[in-house]
Amino acid sequence: MRDHEPAPTPHGDRRLSTKEAAELLGVKPETVYAYVSRGQLSSRRLPGGRGSTFDAREVETLARRNKREGGGSSGSGGELAVRTRITLIDADRYYFRGVDATQLAARHSYEEIAEWLWTGRMQPGMAFTAPDASVAVARRAVDALPEHASPTDRLRVAAIAAAASDPLRFDLSEDAVLGTARVLIPTLVAALPPVRAGHRDEGSLARRLWARLSGRAADEASLRVLDTALGLLVDHDLAASTLAVRVAASARAHAYAAVSAGLGVLEGPLHGAASGLAHRLLNDVLEQGDAGPVIADELRAGRRIPGLGHRLYRGEDPRARALFELLEEIPRAEPALLAARDVVATTARHTPLHANVDLALAVLTSSAGMPATAGETIFAVARTAGWIAHALEEYGERPLRMRPSGLYIGAKPPQPLPE
Repeated sequence: MRDHEPAPTPHGDRRLSTKEAAELLGVKPETVYAYVSRGQLSSRRLPGGRGSTFDAREVETLARRNKREGGGSSGSGGELAVRTRITLIDADRYYFRGVDATQLAARHSYEEIAEWLWTGRMQPGMAFTAPDASVAVARRAVDALPEHASPTDRLRVAAIAAAASDPLRFDLSEDAVLGTARVLIPTLVAALPPVRAGHRDEGSLARRLWARLSGRAADEASLRVLDTALGLLVDHDLAASTLAVRVAASARAHAYAAVSAGLGVLEGPLHGAASGLAHRLLNDVLEQGDAGPVIADELRAGRRIPGLGHRLYRGEDPRARALFELLEEIPRAEPALLAARDVVATTARHTPLHANVDLALAVLTSSAGMPATAGETIFAVARTAGWIAHALEEYGERPLRMRPSGLYIGAKPPQPLPE
């Protein structure tokens, strides 16, 4: 049998010759074997050793992946595609290292999920603590900010201050970066001013964070919702802030700087700050007792309704669904839950959209007496662990690979010097 002829199989699976695989991939035949040596394709030798055949589905999958990474469509809008082992979003579900993320968040703490993302190992009982020196430096820097500074401002300044006090920050080895991560996250939380005077930083990260968001005492059910929210939000593939982190890591910026890059992007109203808009909307609905006039005002002003729809999910955001189920167990959350359902039902008459995680966060923050900015803080603290995971992954790649080429569309040179 000649090498360019596909071989039949007893199970009817279609197999391609080397020539056919090369044509489908748009490469030379020797490159096909290079893919085999790198473990990206599997091959099967023909009887007599006269060539190999390849599984058609494997080849087609690799061809689609190469097209995405070469600038073609990613399947979700034409963005850059980056190979990652961290998060998969598929069919209204998402997975952390192959494990259903909502199930992880239901059974494990935020710190345990962070370790799973970073190392692929589950460490029950993991708790993050920060040394007093790191916290003191970060608190002094945050306390110097004006009173109207946003939560993201405070977190960004805390990260920069913590970096300046760490002489080993330029060590990008995995162990060093993991050590930084385990200290940085609790430092960010501790640098935020507590709402209640006399608070002692004890217990889980969720408990410590609660004291910086609400003046109410934290009951176990509410802490469970907050900890679950942190776990659910730890990563979500290549969101805009995560891409910024990977660009920074590609340039070999240290972990503190990479996190700072993510925080800078997070502040946009279409990203981390979106839950604050949903919080204000919910409070307006609660005040008026009806979503109808509130939605009408939003639409009249030409604004999109916050907390609804997600470009990656056709149905309900799985993060929202998980949080709503927990919030239903908290009696004081019932008014905000009813208001959220009213928003969804009212808007459905105009555009049928499902609730997303921003609306669920708004129910949590509104019912707990937290400010509108609390959701942004929760989001930023949670996502820091995911950013570290992506930075670690990027440090293992070729430096400066996250450098796209510009497509110049300006005046054709040479142009005369301006007068």
